[in-house]
Parts: sequence; structure tokens; C-alpha cells
Amino acid sequence: MFMNQFTLFLAFCLSTLFFACAPPVKQSESQQAAEAMVPNREITLEYARELAHRFIITDGHVDLPYRMRIANFRLQKEFLDVSVRTDGGDFDYVRAKEGGLDAPFMSIYVPAANQTTAGKSKAVADSLIDMVEEIVRRHPDKFAIASSPNEVEAMFKEGKIAFPLGMENGSPIENDLANVAHFHSRGVRYITLTHSKVNQICDSSYDKERKWNGLSPFGEEVVQEMNKVGIMVDISHVSDSAFYDALAITESPVIASHSSCRAFTPDWERNMNDEMIQALAENGGVIQINFGSSFLEGDSQKKFDKLREVMRKWAEKNNKDRNDPEYKEYRKAYIDEHGGGYSHVSVVADHIDHVVNLVGVNHVGFGSDFDGVGDTLPTGLKDVSEYPNLILELLKRGYSEEDIEKICYGNVARVWREVEQVAQKLQAG
Repeated sequence: MFMNQFTLFLAFCLSTLFFACAPPVKQSESQQAAEAMVPNREITLEYARELAHRFIITDGHVDLPYRMRIANFRLQKEFLDVSVRTDGGDFDYVRAKEGGLDAPFMSIYVPAANQTTAGKSKAVADSLIDMVEEIVRRHPDKFAIASSPNEVEAMFKEGKIAFPLGMENGSPIENDLANVAHFHSRGVRYITLTHSKVNQICDSSYDKERKWNGLSPFGEEVVQEMNKVGIMVDISHVSDSAFYDALAITESPVIASHSSCRAFTPDWERNMNDEMIQALAENGGVIQINFGSSFLEGDSQKKFDKLREVMRKWAEKNNKDRNDPEYKEYRKAYIDEHGGGYSHVSVVADHIDHVVNLVGVNHVGFGSDFDGVGDTLPTGLKDVSEYPNLILELLKRGYSEEDIEKICYGNVARVWREVEQVAQKLQAG
């Protein structure tokens, strides 16, 4: 009896000693990831700012180049210096750094009016690319052209703002497929197939004329050539038929660089309906939400439509354009009296929620249209310094850090890399 008790006591001591000396049990990677995704932190604007600077933020559409063209040529001003805080516009280096913006796609925007003269579209596009390159040449410590996700990520580590290029309107391709490779060589990494009017590639969502009922025969070749050289196909601005034609032909995922959800703006073809968003996701693509109030809410759209008509009539009567100080003063007075229809940053988050609920978090990003939608930006997203306000909205809604990183950059980077991989495969034959 005594020996049995002694044996049990000895076994207990040995087991206690073993567990005391054993190394601690290591957490599984999944446990560690789960804890990292749900930090025990108070949701504050300070936290949102931290994430905005920890993660790369890319924006699918910033119209700085055309803003500079207007300032430099139409307003007869010197080369606009965006390395410092500027009085007007939505983008400059200082505000971008404040907001955590790291890789805004510079929009090489070619107005539909330039389509009517042979060679004009291509010349305008090349001049705008020259302008972006000149910004980099003047301020190499602050900016750099980026032609791949790897370059974006390298520039982020160096603290520079990367400038990937996206061409808004395929009209500069003219009728020559060789121009697709030309613009790729100049750094263009997406092409919006058309803008406000039907062109040689496809029909526009803004244009009542449906010349091609989707893509033209040449447009089909353009999409195939974009796949081959490694340029993302951007279906913002195109008609619904052109969207489905592009999906049927492309071998790469596509993007909508600056579109929002039609569920909030019924019957407005410029935004994407639910079926299109689902088809985009099945293709592996990404919709990048436009911040313009007219894109966000039907009521805002109606109010801004009325404002535009009032200002058009006033401008005609007084022989003024939108850059005239008197025009701006009258417009401000009208908004003060009647309201401007401004949406709110929370509605941008509503659009993101809508996409996520439809197709998941892997298919949505930011496509602000800063410097492109004029004075229609929502409260809380008036310029590039205010991305943390949107990140805060997402945090409040329960988005994890992993989700937010995907929305800020990861989703677009994935598509971009897949487009590169498809191009390599097609070039290899």
C-alpha cells in the first residue's frame, strides 16, 4: 500500500517537472492571424490614420494631368507645382502624404471633342504623359512613374508617391493597333475604352448613339491587344453591351477604374448594376468606387444636374466660363441659397458594403475621380488628405485590417499582376 502511494507521488512530481520545463505551446498561424486581424483597439480617427499610412493606398483615377493642362495652357499659368500645398484642386504632394495616398493612377484624359481630328487624340495623350514625366523630373525625391505593382511597392518603401498611368478614352489608339504597344511603352497600364461619346472602339454609357451595340470589330482587336501587351481593360464609361462584349473577349481580369453602384442611382448607365458587378467578380475584376456625389446618390445627381443647367444658362448669358471668378462666385452663392446636393463619406462606405455583400471583399477598391468631378465631392472626402475618414467608416462597420488592406491596394495589385502574367503567357505563344 505504501509503495503504491509512493509510486503515485513520484509520478506526480515527475510530470509536474516535465510540464514546468517544457517549452510553451506555440500559437498556430491561424490563431496568430486571427488576433492580428482583430486588434483590441479603440476605433478612432487616429487608428484610421495609422492604417492609411501603414498600408499602400492606390486610387484608380486622379485627374491631375488635365487639371494641370488647364492651368498651364488655358489659364496661361506657369507649370503647376504640386510638390507643395496648392490653393485649388484635390491633389498635391502635401495633402497626399497627409491622407496616406501612395499610388494614384494619373488619368491621361482625352476629351471626346479631340476624337474628330485625326491625330489629335494621340497628341493630347502624349502631351499629358509628358506632363506627368515632367513632375517626376522636377521632383525625383517625391514622385516616380510606376509601371508595375513591384515598382509601386518599392517606391512606397522609399517614401515616394508612385504615379501609375491610366488612359481615359481609347481614342488615342486612333485606328492603329500598334498604338496599344506605344502607350504601354510610355507607362500606361489601363485604358478606359471610351469616354462620353462613341469612339472607334465601343459605345459610351453617356451617348444615346449606339453605333456598335457594344464593341466594334476593331474594339475586339484592341481588347485582345491590351491583353497581349499587359494593359488592364477599364470598363468605366462604356455601355452595358460594351461591358459584356469586353468580358466575353478578354483573357485577363478587367477593372472599373472609377464607377459606383447603380443600385443607388437607378437607371443611370454610367454606374454598374448588380448583375454587372457579379459578372465582374466572376471575371476576377475589381470595381473602384467613384467619390463624386452624383455617382453616390440619385438625389445628389438630380440637384447637381439642376445646378449644371442653371450655371450653363448663366454662363451663356454672361459670356463666362467655369474658370472665371464671377462664375465661381455665382455658383457658390447659388449653392449657399439652394444647397448643392453633397453626399457624405458614409455613402461611399455604403457602396463598398454593397459590393462586398454581393461578391465579397476581393472585388472593390477606391476610384475617387479627384480633380475630375469638380465641386461635387462628398462631405468628409473633399481631397486626397481625407482617405482616413473613409477607412474610419469601414472600421466602424467591422472591416478587419486585412479587408481594408485589400480595398486600399491588394485587390487592384492582384488584378494588375494577373494581367502581367496573362501578357507573358500570350507573348510566349
